[in-house]
Amino acid sequence: MSSEEWVPAGIDVERPSAARVYDYYLGGAHNFAADRRMAEQVLAMYPQARPIAQANRAFLRRAVQFLVDAGVRQFLDIGSGVPTVGHVHEIAQATAADARVVYVDIDPVAVAHSRQMLRDNERTAVIQEDVRHPERILDAPEVRGLLDLSRPVAVLVVALFHFIPDADDPAGILSRLTAPLVADSYLAMSHFTEDAVDRRADPDVDEGMDVYRRSGIDLTARSRRDVEALFGAFQPVAPGVVWLSQWHPDDTEEVWDAPESVAIYAGVGRKG
Repeated sequence: MSSEEWVPAGIDVERPSAARVYDYYLGGAHNFAADRRMAEQVLAMYPQARPIAQANRAFLRRAVQFLVDAGVRQFLDIGSGVPTVGHVHEIAQATAADARVVYVDIDPVAVAHSRQMLRDNERTAVIQEDVRHPERILDAPEVRGLLDLSRPVAVLVVALFHFIPDADDPAGILSRLTAPLVADSYLAMSHFTEDAVDRRADPDVDEGMDVYRRSGIDLTARSRRDVEALFGAFQPVAPGVVWLSQWHPDDTEEVWDAPESVAIYAGVGRKG
């Protein structure tokens, strides 16, 4: 059944969604014609968008494996998007069968598909909520029922906070979201930046961002210092906040020849 044949009630399929555009970049099938049109417009101007999305997904995989190896068994994945191959529960439960994951997304299609795919997995839950309301997330029955906040939790906000403008106080959101977490909890983040953008040499970056803005999806690029500040009480583990492909690469082939061209910083922080 195609996505157009299975649409949750009330969904405007003519309005692109960042989650579904990302799904299209990754080769997923849970997107609509409007999402594909927007994605193709971006790719026509900025073909790096697809390999960057794939590199971001690879970071998620490496970060989750790192966290499982560090002993984490509870995950709160916010902005989780449409479920595709290599979702958090698949990675974590392959190593630790007792790992529990709560997925959170604002997009109703991502939530509906996730619930459908995970209905038989008792160690996962899915809720529809906006990260701008962290108390609602933490107080959700699914979170309270599946995660024990008296034990370490890993919060994942991968490719999420560049969609949160400064006016919404992203640092405050993260502080409220993570304040109840105990020591040895973790925060994993990746975030878009323009630190290495040379507009004279690469004007396509701005054109690609304009496609997002015209579709009602705004992006806020932040510097390395700004991204580091978002970690708050979480001390980034080595190698710190670095270019996406430089964070614990599996082998030398995963580090891009020009790591800065990925235009995304990534890091994992631990709460002391």
